[in-house]
Amino acid sequence: MSTRIAIVTDIHHGKPSTAKRGDMALPLMEDFARYVRDGGADLVLDLGDRISDENRDTDLRLEAEVAEAFRAVEAPILHLNGNHDRDHLEVSDNEGILGETLDHGVVDIGGWRIVLWRADTRIRRMPDYSGFVLTEPDVVWLSRTMQASDRPTLVVSHVPISGHSQLGNYYFENNPASSTYPMAERARAALSRAKVPVVCLAGHVHWNTVTTVDGITHLTQQSLTESFTTEGEPAGAMGMIELGDSFRWEVVGDDPFSFETTPRHRRWTPPLPSFADHPEARVRRAAAAAS
Repeated sequence: MSTRIAIVTDIHHGKPSTAKRGDMALPLMEDFARYVRDGGADLVLDLGDRISDENRDTDLRLEAEVAEAFRAVEAPILHLNGNHDRDHLEVSDNEGILGETLDHGVVDIGGWRIVLWRADTRIRRMPDYSGFVLTEPDVVWLSRTMQASDRPTLVVSHVPISGHSQLGNYYFENNPASSTYPMAERARAALSRAKVPVVCLAGHVHWNTVTTVDGITHLTQQSLTESFTTEGEPAGAMGMIELGDSFRWEVVGDDPFSFETTPRHRRWTPPLPSFADHPEARVRRAAAAAS
């Protein structure tokens, strides 16, 4: 018996901004409610960036309008915050609007564990730095949670941590540092502590991708309202994951995608250092020079 989880991310309700069609967010949320119902989803995951931020008062209104749209969804919903949900609002503001705690969490469903890694998504804007900060409590929580997991685990976050290439991405090809956390390798190391199969799912980067690092599959789902891959029209991306003996993910809309795997607990051999720095290579070069 499989479990079905519907996914929506990067709704970006608000004014059109760059390639984001925020003006279409609420009508597309009506479509998403029908998608959840027709697909028989057992659970819904909202991966964050519900709005395109403007200022505190506007953002409170926009978040409330998205929360109202979610009321039509006929399945339990778990939310994460994105960076746009945090630009002018606190976590507590989002919790009050959504009626849900937005701290880290763990949910067991079917034979799987869902890890809600709600790491800090606020972008710091200071004179000498602008970007995400991967806080130590977030890393420690993830590490301990992965060590304790005793069943196949789906880790969900807003910001991806695979470090995959952003070549071709409208937003991040020339801004790769903003596509993930600094020191994301520490989060990947925390994932590697798991003794069970692991799959990761995130939003933020506005395209559908699959990347495998150290035997762990990392996925990102397209935004509901993004248009840079769909010739100016909103992608209308809505995902459905089926969890069972295998893992199946399908994204519908104008930027469709599908992927299926059988997750296994297999970690890879650690990468070689630079060939120039490898001790054995240095010995061989020295021997060759001496002869």
